[in-house]
Amino acid sequence: MDPLRAQQLAAELEVDMMADMYNRMTQACHRKCVPPHYKDAELSKGECVCLDRCVAKYLEVHERMGKKLTELSLQDEELLKRVQQGTGTA
Repeated sequence: MDPLRAQQLAAELEVDMMADMYNRMTQACHRKCVPPHYKDAELSKGECVCLDRCVAKYLEVHERMGKKLTELSLQDEELLKRVQQGTGTA
């Protein structure tokens, strides 16, 4: 696979992952913060605060998980390099 196509696929995958994260966040926060039976057309102050906090927490956890996965991936790459250097294959 050529490098340009690999970059395009990576970009498409990232967009898909972000869309999935947004959809999951929207569903989870809506379910948690907005009652199933609407009484008013507008969100109440409590619902707005709940949604703000829910989204902030969701994004914070998403960021932390991304950093941790990147860290683990780098550790795996380093371990693989050491193993390859130890066996003489590169």
